Formats: sequence, structure tokens, C-alpha cells
Amino acid sequence: MGFERHHTKEGIGDNNTTDVRMKDANGFYVDVARGDGEYTMIRINVDDFDEAVEFLLAHGCRKPRHESASKTVDTGSSKFTILVGPSGYLLEISQHIKNRD
Repeated sequence: MGFERHHTKEGIGDNNTTDVRMKDANGFYVDVARGDGEYTMIRINVDDFDEAVEFLLAHGCRKPRHESASKTVDTGSSKFTILVGPSGYLLEISQHIKNRD
């Protein structure tokens, strides 16, 4: 997909998470996080949150079964949600909001 390893952080938080940040030639980033072997999650930062979620849901992704994990969180400066990919990987879709009216 054209991404190369940019940097790695290990031993993050209570789950001893390892986060690998990858970057492509256009400056786009994808993070792959793994916590104590319990999960692997790919974080994708997008420009249009609603469009990205709609696209992924239309292409086989689904919301997690657990109600609290399936919610969209809006912090004011970002929005994110977790989806489950067709192969079972967890995807965190996030948008950093630059300006709010």
C-alpha cells in the first residue's frame, strides 16, 4: 500500500501497547497498535469522518457488538469510532477537526 515504518512506541499504558506509525509518500499516516496480544487495531486518520465510515460500512465493515465500543466519540477537536473489518481486524476511524463554526 506504499506505507513505510515511520516510528515505533512500545510499552504504552496498562495494556503494554505497541504502536507502529507508518507513512506514505504523500504524508498520510496509518497506525497499527497491538496490546498484550489481546487485540490489533489499525488507526486511520481521515479528512471526512462521515464519508469514510459510510464507505467502510458499505464495503463489509461493521460496528462492534459491544454497545460502548460502537459509539462515535466527539471530543470537540476530533471524532472517532471503532469498526470491525471483514477479516476481523479492528479499525479506529478518526478525524482531527481543524476549525469548528
